Amino acid sequence: MGDVGYARDEVRRARYAVAAVFAVHGAVTGSFATRVPWIQDHASLGAGQLGFALAFTAFGASCAMPLAGRISHRFGSRTALRGLLTLWTLSLILPSLAPNLYTLCLAMFAYGATAGMADVAMNALGVEIERLLEKSIMSGLHGMWSAGALVGSAAGTLAAHLGSDARLHHALAAAALTLLGLLACNWVLDLQPAEDEEPPPRFALPPRSALLIGTVGFCAVFAEGASLDWSAVFLRDRLDGSAGLAAASTTGFMLTMAVARIAGDAAVNRFGAVRTVRAGGMLAVLGGLLIVLAGHPAVAMGGFALMGLGIAVVVPLCFAAAGHAGPNPSQAIAGVATITYTSGLIAPSLIGGVAQATSLVVSFCVVTVLASGLAVFAGVLRTAERGGRKEISPQATAVPDPRP
Repeated sequence: MGDVGYARDEVRRARYAVAAVFAVHGAVTGSFATRVPWIQDHASLGAGQLGFALAFTAFGASCAMPLAGRISHRFGSRTALRGLLTLWTLSLILPSLAPNLYTLCLAMFAYGATAGMADVAMNALGVEIERLLEKSIMSGLHGMWSAGALVGSAAGTLAAHLGSDARLHHALAAAALTLLGLLACNWVLDLQPAEDEEPPPRFALPPRSALLIGTVGFCAVFAEGASLDWSAVFLRDRLDGSAGLAAASTTGFMLTMAVARIAGDAAVNRFGAVRTVRAGGMLAVLGGLLIVLAGHPAVAMGGFALMGLGIAVVVPLCFAAAGHAGPNPSQAIAGVATITYTSGLIAPSLIGGVAQATSLVVSFCVVTVLASGLAVFAGVLRTAERGGRKEISPQATAVPDPRP
């Protein structure tokens, strides 16, 4: 990238704009997650069939995520994000329109592909802004994602409680979120490649430094994906909860995620990345045990809330650790992103497969075991602690571009 300087106010506006983009992205996810039971009934699917269809989300994301870097290189970060985010918000309409397994698989492929590309583009911008500001902002950005998902899931809870058709609900939500996303993209940084800069490769294996960090992210995002897409189904099918109460469990999960992520930067600065993740892992395990042993919907809802609290800050810390690991931070961050987000996309389908073969209780036993991996492997995040950032001097009038 060129050595362009950015004014302090421009970077600050870009930070808020990217935060709004994160919120819009999260709102799409929350809107979808709360209506999964409706989509399952509309397409007349069993648990195994639903899990199979959700697997196409991971397939679509895996195919498309590596293309996001090339799209940004070709069109610039602002135009690329604007287009990819619009495709993502509009893809919300597709799953609720699917009348059967085959069309739902196609819809979930498109949903996953657009989700993955928009996710990579907005996280790349977040990392660049964090470097320009020289302080941690990624936990807060992911907190805005959770806040957006909370708003989306709250609207979905209300829609489910009122018995509304998910096709109408998702069409209205997609229209509103597309408009908000386009507005936010007007103020993000428009990063352009240097004339002699080679485009990124279409596909690249994650570097070795990213694998262990990605393992921690894998455990957290697996629990997140499983809880988002199956918490409502768990309460409805396992504990005979109403449609509104089942959807509210997803909302509670997202609420604790949002609160913990927004406060996450302060917690990490005080206790360090390793101790924060280890404590979170223990909370997530406690939440998983409550879910597995629950005999009443309220107990399971408390378990999902604790699960969200425990895993909240893990992914932002994984990005931070990757940025300080090895000689090629960008490649390490991309590798960790691929591992963690693929985990979240495959989790729902694996949960469905295990539930079909055994039960949803056994499925969440698997989630609980993986959550314990946060405490076991938290030590690999020490690079994030060693790479702490400092605040910008108040006297600074411009922020230099750190890119070569």
